[in-house]
Amino acid sequence: MAAATVDRGTWFPALAVGVSLLKALFINAYHSTDFEVHRNWLAITHSLPVSRWYHENTSKWTLDYPPLFAWFEFGLSHVARHFDKKMLAVDNLNYASPATVLFQRLSVIFFDLLFIYAARECCRCVRNRRGGRNIFNLPSFVLAVLLLWNFGLLIVDHIHFQYNGFLFGFFLLSVAKHLQSQHLQGALLFAVLLNLKHIYLYVAPAYGIFLLRSYCFTEDDVDGSIKWRSFSPVRLLALGSIVAAVCALSFGPFIVLGQLPQVLSRLFPFRRGLCHAYWAPNVWALYNVLDKSMATFAVRLKLLNETTLPPASMTGGLVQEFQHSVLPSVTPAVTLVCTLLSILPALSSIWWRPRGARGFLRCLVLCALASFTFGWHVHEKAILMAILPLSLLAVESSEDAGIFLLLSTSGHYSLFPLLFTPAELPIKYALMMLFTIFSFAALGKLHSTQGSLLHPLEVVYLSGLVAVAIGCELVFPLSPWQQKLPFLPLLATSVYSSLGVCYSFLRLYITLLRRGGGRKSKQQ
Repeated sequence: MAAATVDRGTWFPALAVGVSLLKALFINAYHSTDFEVHRNWLAITHSLPVSRWYHENTSKWTLDYPPLFAWFEFGLSHVARHFDKKMLAVDNLNYASPATVLFQRLSVIFFDLLFIYAARECCRCVRNRRGGRNIFNLPSFVLAVLLLWNFGLLIVDHIHFQYNGFLFGFFLLSVAKHLQSQHLQGALLFAVLLNLKHIYLYVAPAYGIFLLRSYCFTEDDVDGSIKWRSFSPVRLLALGSIVAAVCALSFGPFIVLGQLPQVLSRLFPFRRGLCHAYWAPNVWALYNVLDKSMATFAVRLKLLNETTLPPASMTGGLVQEFQHSVLPSVTPAVTLVCTLLSILPALSSIWWRPRGARGFLRCLVLCALASFTFGWHVHEKAILMAILPLSLLAVESSEDAGIFLLLSTSGHYSLFPLLFTPAELPIKYALMMLFTIFSFAALGKLHSTQGSLLHPLEVVYLSGLVAVAIGCELVFPLSPWQQKLPFLPLLATSVYSSLGVCYSFLRLYITLLRRGGGRKSKQQ
């Protein structure tokens, strides 16, 4: 026990402090329009009454997160006024004074403390299952690095600019509580998370089925040998009360004001197109490029008139609705049906063949990946919702480690277009290379007795990312295509990355189904 205490007291704080210092170096780096989005939300929540929060539209970056996040911005604004009051003026659009930049960057770093704590709790779960027998617990150390130094989270939050670390802190802490069989605490944390950012609805089915099956149904012994599962209405009531209380605190004021429909219209803007301006690397990217290729081929065969096809309708870099040229156009209802069908086997698995909290974690990753793969207007940053929890599985299973290497490498590379300025070019490549090299080396060391973590064709695919990067970053800018097809690098990055993401999704599902016939786990 003393050795484990020394272990926990030395390397984990060093990793946490080191990554925090690295984040501080990015304070003056490039920031995206998301920086202005959050500055505007600070201004809205500070300067306007609650009744106008979800109606204000001076800026096109209107408030479109759930109410708890609005209250989070409201609290931040009272600290922000001590840095620069001008940032809190609603009509002061695109305001980015040095004090404003400093405050918003520091606020992201500060609230990452929750993510650091959550990562520590997740490492404790790995240590408990491994038994903590060694002074240097390698699985726990590897997991800490994979979480705290995650490449995607670093560039999305601390260069591009968002508060994902704060949100993933709730997410991973909730997962850790379930791994520790503290289900009510885990449910409370997830309910709070949903009311901070509704994109986590992606994994809500996994939470719902797991808690109903493993918490609301309890095991009873009969004669010391026969077991059956009995339903506990008290536990279901406890879970329902937690969710209802959090939602009431979050949405209650807007229900009283009669503004619930207005709030929901901001949270679910289905008028946006199937894909974001930059296509997320999912099945719809492949669908779009197939449609585009078929349309081009049809025009050459004179089966279609080129004048009837809108130029760059899908690759123009704009958020908009569009119709496919040859293939059937996809509606929100179609994406919803595809998503539900793709998660049903995973949900059925944890219901009929429960494998404890580890089975829940696998189902959670599959739900996140399914929603990313088939969802409507998915943002490329949402891939982190699958990569981060998959890290926990990767340190325990060689099969999951191989899937993690595929998903994290292709998924992280798909984030490269977020940083397109020359100054950040060496930063993103250096961070990506360091994280990827560590992931391959550390997971290879952890599972050294299991042979290669990747199949030969998978290695070939990952090697192809190097060719795509060279083509997009070095060859394309010097080619004549730069003027005619300016969004070709985005297209190439998205489509090639989508092959890795979709393949990882299928491989993870195969792993689930292959293990599905195994013995039920007693761990809940």
